[in-house]
Amino acid sequence: MMSVINESLKQLFEEVKQVYTQKQSIPDSLLSALNFVFKSPLLPALDLVERRCVTMVTSPSGRCVYQVVGSSGTPYTCLLSCDYCGCPAYKFSVIKRGDHIMCKHILAVHLSDAMGLTKELISTDLDLADLIMGID
Repeated sequence: MMSVINESLKQLFEEVKQVYTQKQSIPDSLLSALNFVFKSPLLPALDLVERRCVTMVTSPSGRCVYQVVGSSGTPYTCLLSCDYCGCPAYKFSVIKRGDHIMCKHILAVHLSDAMGLTKELISTDLDLADLIMGID
């Protein structure tokens, strides 16, 4: 069941990528589909993308994590490979209550990547390890 959901999400983000690449915007029909799936985290995630708050941090070894500066200015380190974020909303709404698929930070990472708006930063392996060790 989870693989079906993951595949559907991949297809949805791929559609965002294709449409945004062509039109440099997301049409209302696709926004409605995103809203149906993600609910309340969608608008804050889109705001984070628009404000260019998503950075992919890579190291020479090829490892990467994402940092998203939240609306309060707090940076959150996100692991896209498992859709994990250390923010309180992830722990409460995704893990504990299960009423959201992902928090706004992880959603912002997916959308920012699909829209080609992710900033990139090259880091050392040691600095990247420190970022990972700092995740709650």
